[in-house]
Amino acid sequence: MEIAKLGEFGLIERLTKDIKIRNNSTRYGVGDDCAVLHYPDSEVLITSDMLMEGVHFDLTYIDLEHLGYKAATVNISDIFAMNGTPRQLIVNIALSKRFTVEDMEAFYTGLNMACERWGVDVVGGDTTSSYTGLAISITCIGEAKKEDIVYRNGAKETDLICVTGDLGAAYMGLQLLEREKAVYYQQVEEARKKGDQAALKDLQNFQPDFAGKEYLLQRQLQPEARGDMIAKLREMNIRPTAMMDISDGLSSELLHICKQSHCGCRIYENKLPIDYQTAVMAEEFNMNLSTCALNGGEDYELLFTVPIGNHEKLESMDNVRQIGYITKDSLGCMLITRDDQEFELQAQGWNPLK
Repeated sequence: MEIAKLGEFGLIERLTKDIKIRNNSTRYGVGDDCAVLHYPDSEVLITSDMLMEGVHFDLTYIDLEHLGYKAATVNISDIFAMNGTPRQLIVNIALSKRFTVEDMEAFYTGLNMACERWGVDVVGGDTTSSYTGLAISITCIGEAKKEDIVYRNGAKETDLICVTGDLGAAYMGLQLLEREKAVYYQQVEEARKKGDQAALKDLQNFQPDFAGKEYLLQRQLQPEARGDMIAKLREMNIRPTAMMDISDGLSSELLHICKQSHCGCRIYENKLPIDYQTAVMAEEFNMNLSTCALNGGEDYELLFTVPIGNHEKLESMDNVRQIGYITKDSLGCMLITRDDQEFELQAQGWNPLK
């Protein structure tokens, strides 16, 4: 169905009619000029992300349901990165005429799946037209006690540097998708040059080669916020001194922490957590594996620092790897290679303004 036929309010009603309120802090959600929220005893955390078609996502290889899930997740992840609890989501969408009501329902299906996963309420937003494709802007609202909030600027000398999960898989998933897209369009171009209509018809059923690489695709198309690790750290009575989620690449995020905390760091190449599929894919593409892990981005794992006294507790935790330690600012930010050479850590991760 064409969206114009349904109208803005009809579309909003259709997309939000099944939304259930999950949080006591949500007094009133979708349906009026404003949502009404109530936070009497905690600090309010607010984060916002914009996703632009052709810059942040490519609809050639991500469907709208996965896009909805990812769009919600990247915002929810920011709240967890402050050691907070996500509560509400505001969703703004600009879309061109090529999108249908059913497309938006698929987007909201994915969005609601992520919200249900973490108990988040969709409480409002805006929808408008676009001449250039799809644009998504999401604001996530969360809460935390004042004493629980973890900023980027709290790292101290001798603190341990830790990451959750593994690194580089989302980036290698992106490389895989880009390769198969290029293969597809190359075959289409060759068939067009030859005027081979039968081949063009056959290409409508083109099957990309993803066998054995499912984990990489999942990490790129359906990332997970690490609220589970936030809960585990609380359970273990470990409070990070500084924390970020890894959206733009480990090197970039760690340099942010060091700059704002006025400190240096040492991290070790042989301690970077890397999945087997990531290593295989990097070799297939003839790419440096450590570079992928350091600069790939979109892992949405947690990067955090903790006092050295938490070493034994961290050793007992699954899915947490100690990769280095914080030093004096004057010692700089260094990567120690497998053969014990030192190189200055460079911010080579994702830059959305390039």
